[in-house]
Amino acid sequence: EICSGIRIRGDVQAAITVGGPVVALESTIISHGMPYPQNLETARAVESIVRQNGAVPATIAIIEGECVVGLTDEELERFAQLGP
Repeated sequence: EICSGIRIRGDVQAAITVGGPVVALESTIISHGMPYPQNLETARAVESIVRQNGAVPATIAIIEGECVVGLTDEELERFAQLGP
């Protein structure tokens, strides 16, 4: 079993509930594609662009066996630091 459950960040769930725009962002570039801290800077920049264009970013990753839809900034930083 890859995921023990799914956790959706509150603002992502709220946007989905009202039919608002959500942009799913994969996390491979953060964990395997770029070195730290460039991976974190890039992830934050992409999430910012999504927000500036009126959507909610939802970076998706598996953290400690849990599927997470919409990493918090702290999770994003931790994920980036773990890297390749």
